[in-house]
Amino acid sequence: MHPPLARTRAVLTAAAALTLAGALTACGGGGGGASGADAHPAGSGGSVAPSVPASPAADAKVLMPTGPTTQLTKARDTAAGPIMMTTLQGKKSGVSAKLWIWLPPEYNDPKYAKTGFPVLTLYAGGQSNGYNTWTDNQLPIQEADEELAKQGKAHPFIMVMPVQNLTSDEQRAYDCSDIPGQPKMGTWMSQDVPDFVRANFRTLKSRDGWGLMGASTGAFCSAKMALEHPDQYKAAVPIDGYFDPDSLLWKGHEDERLANSPGVMVSQGKADVRMLATAGGANPPEVKLVKAWVQKAAAPTNIQYYEQPGGKHLTSDFKKMIPLTLQWLTQNMAGPTND
Repeated sequence: MHPPLARTRAVLTAAAALTLAGALTACGGGGGGASGADAHPAGSGGSVAPSVPASPAADAKVLMPTGPTTQLTKARDTAAGPIMMTTLQGKKSGVSAKLWIWLPPEYNDPKYAKTGFPVLTLYAGGQSNGYNTWTDNQLPIQEADEELAKQGKAHPFIMVMPVQNLTSDEQRAYDCSDIPGQPKMGTWMSQDVPDFVRANFRTLKSRDGWGLMGASTGAFCSAKMALEHPDQYKAAVPIDGYFDPDSLLWKGHEDERLANSPGVMVSQGKADVRMLATAGGANPPEVKLVKAWVQKAAAPTNIQYYEQPGGKHLTSDFKKMIPLTLQWLTQNMAGPTND
């Protein structure tokens, strides 16, 4: 139907329109180095620091890895350290699918051995069947995060990059949902993936340390997951998205389709989450669509809008958004802590 990241939809923001100008203040982390082996368990070796599952105090902010650890394979090297991958067999969904993990250099620094890190889940554009574009060098978000963290402008995030579909037929995509009669992709994404992260890595207990971002189709997913699971996620950035589930697999299930629609959920006032919704200024239909969605937002949902000057629905323009979005997420999420 459409090539990856070429799905053109219109998108926008809610409670108050925001002009993102000037420097975004943030907290960050220090430097450090990471190197990865071709295959090793999470929690040991090159790209993952040694961690022993533990039961922290009830009032602790850090959640140490709960285990069991998972064998990870190196997918590729970046200038900011390796991206690892695994195939996750979801215990709650029954779905088996690929996901990728990147750990910031600070994670392996002995100084941070008891530190929990915020988690940013990244959703791809297109059908995302067996791939995720945030692992591609066209969207070098890992290198950008490392540099911004060194400058004190962004948190060093654990980045999780799952697939969204098990089919390449975009007309029959799963819309990041549990469509009746189909694999429970919504459960895999909202429960199995976070469970995997908590089992393997030092994270934050609170939802304040969990965020989402995606472009195009991934924007739909990030908005949906934030609105549907405000108990799990604090913030989301849907970049140049759309907000109406449109898979042909919803046929005969209109009530369920609407229940999974960010276009409907945004006006229900049930989700205390913060979002930054963006649109490309050179794409008038997209601007109209995103703005209309933002204007529907009902408190406590808080959505800010950003219009990229001259922006188009292109991977090259999504790339330009990376520094701004990482800094916005840093402002709206908790950072690394060892409390």
